[in-house]
Amino acid sequence: MKQKIIIDCDPGIDDALALLYALQHKDLEVVAITITEGNVPVELGMKNAFKIRELTHRTEIPVYVGTNFPLKREFVSAQDTHGFDGLGESNLTISSNLTAQSEPASDFLARIFTEKTDISLIALGPLTNIARALQKNAALGQNLSRFVSMGGSYKSHGNCSPVAEYNYWCDPDAAQFVYAHLGKTIEMVGLDVTRKIVLTPNLLEYMSKINPEVANFVAKITRFYFDFHWQYEHLIGCVINDPLAVAYFADATICPDFIESYVDIVTEGIALGQTIVDDHDFYKKPSNSKILTQTQSIKFYEDFLSVILHTEKSIIAKDLAELK
Repeated sequence: MKQKIIIDCDPGIDDALALLYALQHKDLEVVAITITEGNVPVELGMKNAFKIRELTHRTEIPVYVGTNFPLKREFVSAQDTHGFDGLGESNLTISSNLTAQSEPASDFLARIFTEKTDISLIALGPLTNIARALQKNAALGQNLSRFVSMGGSYKSHGNCSPVAEYNYWCDPDAAQFVYAHLGKTIEMVGLDVTRKIVLTPNLLEYMSKINPEVANFVAKITRFYFDFHWQYEHLIGCVINDPLAVAYFADATICPDFIESYVDIVTEGIALGQTIVDDHDFYKKPSNSKILTQTQSIKFYEDFLSVILHTEKSIIAKDLAELK
């Protein structure tokens, strides 16, 4: 039976890849997409979500839009990383209707979780929509099935400061509020595991042999990302964080190791956005999080590529083994 999910995201290159994957995954039923500020302002994020809906022929999925305002701090986008259009300056066009739902994203999330449901939330961006929904409906956490957040960092360095991951840095007050008040274990897919998911030129070339149309789309939106990673990290390839959160949700064995701990978020000062993981129980507080610590990148790519390239997983697995 398919697992029902709502994806809260800020599309963004890797969010777009995560949507491309999730909307076609045989084990997932995407109930709705909600848009938060983050990689790009919400108007651009909405347009990019519509582009992926159109590409995957899933235009029936409703899209709800949040605001461009974090809870307290000023909004700082990541368009330096993702391009002005959010999709690597690819300037992709869209022909489908761009009308989102009239209900704000946070209102929708507060409403849909007023009773116990079999729907889970996968948050791929800042937690602004989730925090605002939680302020309106304190029972939200207890009424959803699972909550997975791509964000934070345990032992890895940050990606927008020495210690902070972008999603939690963008709206640290929202992240702190959700960790403190959700009342549901937060499954944290942070930089410790997402940094292992690197899309390389070899993988792109392989994709072009299997499905040239999909490979061409992925190449167009990631070229800017490749250049960014080379400039700042001297990495040949690009880290695609968000698809891992979806893959882990669908199959937890992709990230087999984790710790359970109390987690808090720094909301001011030089460590703004840092994820404080109390793995030595200094605070003597109950665990609120499951922090992933290891990932199997080959297993991830077997599933990710089989879904987006419309190819049997056994074929992808055999090919990846030979590519090694």
